[in-house]
Amino acid sequence: MGTELAGLIKADLAALTNEANRLAIAPAADLSAQGAFNNSPSEFSFTQTMKNAIASVDGEDRAAGERMAAVDAGKSDDLVGAMLASQQASLSFSMLMQVRNKVMGAVDELIKLPV
Repeated sequence: MGTELAGLIKADLAALTNEANRLAIAPAADLSAQGAFNNSPSEFSFTQTMKNAIASVDGEDRAAGERMAAVDAGKSDDLVGAMLASQQASLSFSMLMQVRNKVMGAVDELIKLPV
């Protein structure tokens, strides 16, 4: 069981490293435009990136709520658009929670590693 767990940890860490490398290379210009970097472009801020993601998900949820309220009040007849916005906000929140769970799982596994 110990070797299986060690193998799973190594696989998870390798997957996280590969994904981090992919994100560091591909969207560097997009992230700097959103303010995800600190003072210099060589410093990546995980905290700021997560804050940006949370703000984005919150914005999508608020926009979906406003569209649903407009439909409910009779100010808009775009029910399909409101439902699509609601589903998009729901999927964004689910994705954010999956990222959070993966990060917390990786931290828990790192804490369990012998020093």
